Amino acid sequence: MKYPKLRELREAVISLVTPAYTSKFPAEEHVPFTDFRGKPVVDDTNCVGCETCANVCPPLAITFTDDKEKKIRTITRDYGKCIFCGQCQEHCITGKGVKLSDKIYDLAVFDRAKNVEYQYKELLVCESCGAVITTVEHLNYMHRKLGPKAFASILNLNVLNRKLKLAEGQELTAATGETPQRKDMFSVICPNCLRQVTVKYLFKGA
Repeated sequence: MKYPKLRELREAVISLVTPAYTSKFPAEEHVPFTDFRGKPVVDDTNCVGCETCANVCPPLAITFTDDKEKKIRTITRDYGKCIFCGQCQEHCITGKGVKLSDKIYDLAVFDRAKNVEYQYKELLVCESCGAVITTVEHLNYMHRKLGPKAFASILNLNVLNRKLKLAEGQELTAATGETPQRKDMFSVICPNCLRQVTVKYLFKGA
């Protein structure tokens, strides 16, 4: 039993004559080590609001709510819950939407609400049933990613038509909640409504 006591005494003496391992923050500026994982910083220009980061966030620090009437998606990031795991950065579909900072690490506050940030994205809503399709920026990102292949989708073609105003002034959309009609194929509708129209009119010939 004497050896453990001598070892502890030796370690105590070494600790007295060697500098502290910890830094003197906040009295002095702290310099993080390489690959330090600090606060996730969002680049709104490269974030498309696709929900991926919210789906992979272990502590549910990232959540979202959709307002169909205003066509706005609100993304809430609570850094008081964040465990800095880096899943949001790793799974970001653009690779640039969020990055863990190696400089922002002091998130201590008296009011937890100060650690909550909000982000807003325009929603693309089905003009037939009112279901949320995705965000406008997400669809535009897929256009750029896929190139000409994107227009194999009727939804992409219809969004392009709206952007170019090729059907401006024409009433092609049924009222929300009505059974999708054949003319709705030329509107911005969700995949489920498009399937109903395709099955009913193209295969049954009704």
